[in-house]
Amino acid sequence: PRNFALYMCSAIFGVNLIGHLAPMLGQSDGSSVVVAMYNISAPQGSQAVLQCHSQRMVWTQDRLNDRQRVVHWDLFRSAPDYTMERVLDMFSAGDQRIYNANNQGRISMAQTAFKDGNFSLVIKDVTTNDRGIYSCNLHHHYCHLYESIKVQLNVTKSARKERRFWDGQKAVYVVLVGSTVALPCVNRRPIWTEGNSQEDQQQVVHWDRQPPGVRHDRADRLIDLYASGERRHYGPLFIQQKMNISDEAFSRGDFSLTISDLQPPDQGLYSCHLHHHYCGLHERRVFQLTVSPPTPKEPTEAPQAVPHEDPNTNVVEVPPRVINVILPEQRAHFLQQLGYILATLLLLALIVLAIILLTRRWKTRVLEYDPHYKNNLLKEAEMSKHFSPKVVDLDREMEKSSWK
Repeated sequence: PRNFALYMCSAIFGVNLIGHLAPMLGQSDGSSVVVAMYNISAPQGSQAVLQCHSQRMVWTQDRLNDRQRVVHWDLFRSAPDYTMERVLDMFSAGDQRIYNANNQGRISMAQTAFKDGNFSLVIKDVTTNDRGIYSCNLHHHYCHLYESIKVQLNVTKSARKERRFWDGQKAVYVVLVGSTVALPCVNRRPIWTEGNSQEDQQQVVHWDRQPPGVRHDRADRLIDLYASGERRHYGPLFIQQKMNISDEAFSRGDFSLTISDLQPPDQGLYSCHLHHHYCGLHERRVFQLTVSPPTPKEPTEAPQAVPHEDPNTNVVEVPPRVINVILPEQRAHFLQQLGYILATLLLLALIVLAIILLTRRWKTRVLEYDPHYKNNLLKEAEMSKHFSPKVVDLDREMEKSSWK
């Protein structure tokens, strides 16, 4: 984006700012940018996987040598319409598409745009309807890149008012009605201008290792893997055998390093370098690997056999035995059960007693209201007057019983 702005300033003011300011921009020298750091600890003797993934590194061979590059020119009209319309498309193969039929033959781009990086929009016979803010949008679908720049076009009828200036955000062109103008959009980065060049050699993954106390520039190279399938291993043979990357790394975007049979000398700082030279991708992921003591295993003792005797001989199969064990109940539990039994018996006794009392009382009331029973009592009372002096007492008892 910084180069893009310098190219725009160069196009507006006619000054070659790139040559003067390029050393100040810190141009990429191929070094990687650290995007992630991880601390990993694994026990001795185990297997460690240092995960390094990137979908941008998945290799899709471009058989048409086209990389899916395209430039769009859009126009935004201000008040009172406030509309956005597509003006022109151009693909890297050179095909152009103009959306408004009135602009045919009047608006165009150079056919060499994707070769020299000049994507400027040429408008002939400018009219007042051409006023607005134009945006130049560069899309690189293969590399997932997008860049955009805006240019404002104003139209005047006075030649004295023609001028070009920068308003702090975009270039502003004030042009005369009926004239021809070229709205600048220049980007000469190789990713937009270069075609297919050694495609399978432009994607590569490096794995480095820094032992404790060793600087980054003195790290040991472990593996190089190219999109073409070429693989290079470095170091002693035993290191090459225990450290590896999957053969499907570039088809899956998985560049993880597998280390088997971890040992204390394997400790250190591991780096996964991802380079996509065509797309300008240079990333590095750092892994601090620590090897911890091995996990203790539980000892399993095997039965010892008599010397010079096969343990499988004279083996008698014994059927399994089942032993029933009856545990005595606790004393408190026994007393608790006894209390439940006594309470139940007491409750039954109370119920029986209540039934007996109710039955006797019911019989007494039935006899009191029975007329035969009263007649018998009167007869007995008359007979008792002749034989006993206690008749008065019997009458009193009859009265009391009737009262009750």
